[in-house]
Amino acid sequence: MPSKNLVQRIVVAAIAIPLVAGVIWLGGWVLAGVLAVLGVLGTREVYDFARRQGIEPLERTGWLAAAAIPVLAYWAKGSEIHWAEPALYLAAVWLMVVMTIAMGRRGPTARPLTAIAVTIFGALYASGLLSFLIAIRHGGVAVIRPGAYFMLTLFPLVITWICDTAAMATGSALGGPKLAPILSPKKTYSGAIGGTLGGIITALAIGKFVLNRQGWHFTDGQLLLFGLVVSLVGQIGDVAESLLKREVALKDSSSLIPGHGGVLDRLDSLYFVIPVAAGLYRMFGVI
Repeated sequence: MPSKNLVQRIVVAAIAIPLVAGVIWLGGWVLAGVLAVLGVLGTREVYDFARRQGIEPLERTGWLAAAAIPVLAYWAKGSEIHWAEPALYLAAVWLMVVMTIAMGRRGPTARPLTAIAVTIFGALYASGLLSFLIAIRHGGVAVIRPGAYFMLTLFPLVITWICDTAAMATGSALGGPKLAPILSPKKTYSGAIGGTLGGIITALAIGKFVLNRQGWHFTDGQLLLFGLVVSLVGQIGDVAESLLKREVALKDSSSLIPGHGGVLDRLDSLYFVIPVAAGLYRMFGVI
């Protein structure tokens, strides 16, 4: 009989996957709004880590930035040539506001440098990295080719999910030396290799038989590189998030999602995958 945790994971996945696809298809302010919510929730979990270490971040200021980053990203990406400039000015103003609030609420004995650093890191990590999804979904000529850019946006997400599943299955079946025994004791070298191979095969298959039929013209070399890099950085992102949890002796970042942990737990790989995928697409000249 399946465990309660497994059943919860299946139910959540069955609901989340079509919702993710729907939000990406709609794009625009809907996508920006969902990313803003995820950004705030993830930032909150980072700040919870900090409080366990006796650090008091400037929560509301950080949450405001986490909510604003995806919205400003869409505003800049989906607008005309010079509209990105106000977003940059607002970022500078926000940084000055953080410093000013720290002066008033965190004296020199209340670790103001640490509080400011955590405040900024939380918003950039949990929200800023996710916002590169907007650059993919609304890159190039997405306005006249929404279906093609919808598939382009889903592509790295699917590779990441397949890589994660293949890594878990291979690691469980073969076992072997641990990849990062302190940070993530269940991960093995065999699982990492299996996940990477799964990601590469997925990239080649979907790229050739789905994306290229949507009007893209990816070469086998580009798809191989994309699958390899996305699979590797996704696994690094997973372990990197574990680093933060291990410092505060937590297994999950929160209990927000039944059977899955917190927002950081579910998106850990994607924090690294999404900006790297956007960079590769830019290198390939598609966004």
